Amino acid sequence: MPEAVDAKRTVILTVDDDPGVSRAVARDLRRHYGASYRIVRAESGESALDALRELKLRGDLVAVILADYRMPQMNGIEFLEQALDVYPAARRVLLTAYADTDAAIDAINVVDLDHYLLKPWDPPEEKLYPVLDDLLETWRAADHRTVPTTKVVGHRWSARSSDVREFLARNQVPYRWYSSDEPEGRRLLTAAEEDGLRLPLVITPDGTVLVEPADQDLAAHVGLATTPAADFYDLVVIGAGPAGLGAAVYGASEGLRTVVVERSATGGQAGQSSRIENYLGFPDGVSGAQLADRARRQATRFGAEMLTAREVTGLEVNGSSRTVRFSDGSAIAAHTVILATGVSYRQLDAPGIGGLTGCGVFYGSALTEAAACQGHDVYIVGGANSAGQAAMYLARGAKSVTLLVRGDSLSHSMSHYLVEQVEEAPTITVRTGTVVEAAHGSDHLEQLTLRDTATGHTELVDAQWMFVFIGAAPLTDWLDGIVLRDTRGFIIAGPDLAADGERPPGWELDRAPYHLETNVPGVFVAGDARAESAKRVASAVGEGAMAVMLVHRYLEQS
Repeated sequence: MPEAVDAKRTVILTVDDDPGVSRAVARDLRRHYGASYRIVRAESGESALDALRELKLRGDLVAVILADYRMPQMNGIEFLEQALDVYPAARRVLLTAYADTDAAIDAINVVDLDHYLLKPWDPPEEKLYPVLDDLLETWRAADHRTVPTTKVVGHRWSARSSDVREFLARNQVPYRWYSSDEPEGRRLLTAAEEDGLRLPLVITPDGTVLVEPADQDLAAHVGLATTPAADFYDLVVIGAGPAGLGAAVYGASEGLRTVVVERSATGGQAGQSSRIENYLGFPDGVSGAQLADRARRQATRFGAEMLTAREVTGLEVNGSSRTVRFSDGSAIAAHTVILATGVSYRQLDAPGIGGLTGCGVFYGSALTEAAACQGHDVYIVGGANSAGQAAMYLARGAKSVTLLVRGDSLSHSMSHYLVEQVEEAPTITVRTGTVVEAAHGSDHLEQLTLRDTATGHTELVDAQWMFVFIGAAPLTDWLDGIVLRDTRGFIIAGPDLAADGERPPGWELDRAPYHLETNVPGVFVAGDARAESAKRVASAVGEGAMAVMLVHRYLEQS
C-alpha cells in the first residue's frame, strides 16, 4: 500500500465518458488507494475541469489524473492540456485502446504525459497499481503539501488589491498573494473562471470566490465577527485603536458586557507602526501590529466582543439608553458608549495624488507594500513619529528613503530618540522645508514635483513609492449635532465643556461632566479623538482605562 497522505485534501481524479468504465476505474482505485487518497470521478472533460477548478479554489491537492482518450466533445489529450493549467504538478495518465497507441505516444510531447494504460487493465494488481504507485511516489517526493489559507489574486498597482492585503494583514488573517500576471495567479483566475479585469480576486480556505469584495463581505468570509451577538450591552466602544482596546480590556475584565466596533482593523494608526520603542514595558520595541494583536486577544479572553468592518453612522439618545447606528441600517444599544474613533492621516492636497492613491501613493505605513520597495527609492511625507518609524523600517531594504518635511526641523514633532536614529541611518535623507507640489504617473506613481517652501524652487524626481503621514483628522463627522466638537472636529469633554463655569448646552444633570465625558451623559471619549489629547499610544491606553472607571461611576449613579 502507498504511504499515507492527507486523504481529505489529496485527490486522484479519473474521467471517462462511459459510465460503466468510469465506475470500474473508480472502484479499483478506491480498493487500493481509498484509505490514503480521495477518489473523484467525472464522465466528461468539462465536468472534470469543473471539479479541478473547485478543488483548486479549496486548496486541495491533485496527485494523479487518469483520462480516457476517446471522449466526445473533448478528448483525453485536450482535457489533460487544460488540466495542466490548473494542476501542473499532477501526474498525467491516458487510458487508451490498442488502436490509439500512436495518439498516446504523441500526447507525451503535447501534455508531457507520464504514462498511458491500455484497456482493459485487468488484473489491476499487475497493470494498474504498480504504475500508479510509481507515479504517486514521484509526486510525493516533490512535497506539494499546502496549508489551507486565504488567497488573494491582484495587480501590483491595483488600489483595491492593496487595500484588501492591508485589511487582511492588519486583522491577522493569514493569506497568500498572487500577482495576476504570474503563472499561479493566472491559474487561480482560470479556476475561478475570471478574466482578471476585476481585481482583487479573493479565495477563502473553503473555496468561496469573492471578486472585488467590500470589507464587510471579506471579513464575514474569512472568519471575522461582523454581527453583534446581542442587542443591548453595558458598554459599546467605538474604535479598536489603543484607546478602544484599553477600554475593552478594562471594561470586560471588570464584568461589563462590552462590544468593540471597528470599521477597519484593530490597532488604529498605532497598528500600522512598524516599531514603537517608547511604550512602557517593551525595552526592545514592539510593532504596532504585535501590540494590537496582544491587546485584542487579551480583551476577547476577558469576554469582550469584537466586531470588524462595521461603520458607525449615528448616535441617538433614547432615555437612559444610547443607540449606535450602522451604515447598513442596523443598530445596537447600551447603557454607555466610549468614543475611541481615533484619527486618520489628512489627505495630501496636490494634483495627481487622488488618482494614484493605492498605486504608489499610500497613507500610513502600508507595511504589506514594504517588500515591493526593496531596492527602490522611497519618499515619506511627514515629520512626526509615525513618519520616522516608517522611514527606519523601509530603510532596511530600500535603496534610499527621503523624508519630506514641511517644517525646518524634525525635533519639533518627532521624539528625540527617533530623530537620532533617522540622522544616523545612512540611507535616509531628510529634506526640510519641502512639500509635494504634484504627483505624476499613468497607472502608478512615476514622478514627483517637489517645491522648496523658502525659495519656491521646484524639482522633478523619479519616484514609485510615496507614504504620507501628515497631520490628524478626527473621524467624528457622524457625531455632528449630537456631540460637541471643536473647529477641527475633535471631541470636547470634561472640564473643557465648562471652561467659563457654565454647564454645556442641554446638560440636565445636577453634576458637572466627568473628566472624559462628553456633553451627552454616559458618552465618553478617549484617545486621539479627544480635543487636546497627547497623541501618544501610552496616553491613549490610559484614557481608555480611565474612561471605564468613569463608566462605572456613571452606572452607579444612574
